[in-house]
Amino acid sequence: MQTRSLGPFRVSAIGLGCMNLSHAYGAPPPPEAAERLLLAALDRGVTLFDTAALYGFAANETLVGRVLGPHRNRFTLASKCGMQGVDVNNDGKLVRVIDGRPATLQATCEDSLRRLITDVIDLYYLHRWDKKVPIEDSVGALADLVRQGKIRTIGLSEVSAATLRRAHAVHPITAVQTEYSLWTRNPEIALLQACQELGVSFVAFSPVARAFLTGKLRNVSTLAAGDIRRSMPRFEPASYAANLKLLPAYQAIATEAGCTPAQLALAWLLHRGKGIIPIPGTTSLAHLTEDLAAADVTLTPATMAALEALINEKTVTGARYSAQSQSEVDTEEF
Repeated sequence: MQTRSLGPFRVSAIGLGCMNLSHAYGAPPPPEAAERLLLAALDRGVTLFDTAALYGFAANETLVGRVLGPHRNRFTLASKCGMQGVDVNNDGKLVRVIDGRPATLQATCEDSLRRLITDVIDLYYLHRWDKKVPIEDSVGALADLVRQGKIRTIGLSEVSAATLRRAHAVHPITAVQTEYSLWTRNPEIALLQACQELGVSFVAFSPVARAFLTGKLRNVSTLAAGDIRRSMPRFEPASYAANLKLLPAYQAIATEAGCTPAQLALAWLLHRGKGIIPIPGTTSLAHLTEDLAAADVTLTPATMAALEALINEKTVTGARYSAQSQSEVDTEEF
């Protein structure tokens, strides 16, 4: 596996997003299947594993800690705070809450360390900027965790270039994680340039567009009732039908490049800059193998240009988030 720099760490060029082993896309796989997937990724050269307190309301951190804890010296561990499940109504039901107060971040980190069965988290992201709390205060709390030796480096997720600059002035930011793929180009407005100027790595989540760019999701009516894509405008039936019209030409480019559609999406990101690290997620061993092979795909400048002309903010139908979800992020939008 090729490697890339992530702050002080050297990690696999393609990491693994662990979210969907516990969260978001319908029923998660059985525990034994999730364990096989994590260990297979480790054995095949993945050295960046990404989880969060939110995923599965802590179940994902527990899974990662149980399975990968015995191999802790073999990989870089990333997790997130600032958004988690909270029993706000005292009825035993957890709901997602964004809370960036320093005391909350400290407590969340302590809980995460226990679940992950580790003394230190390598890269700890603020999962969402809590706009009720100055970003300087939240990052200051994370800087305290660095000084305490509980985390090694700090990351931010779904923030604008302006917020990144404010945060970086408090404590060096190692990485920003935001959705980025051919069909979500928002980071190109200003964030990628800010990352490059500040020496911040960019970690791309949903790099295959939540399965759209695999070419395998043809009928959104088959999505499970609890699948988060059902609330996303791009996956609304009429919008998705319009987006599907982009796939034949996209498949033709993949065929010409000698790779699968999923590999083409990941290779495009890798070619966009050496500071970009995609973290696809999967529950399938076959898809894991397919994704990791994308690191060996070479794309010509002409292929890159053809892809960018075909799928971009002007040709994709529908917003990436609902109005409510969009209000919770801090990214520039086209």
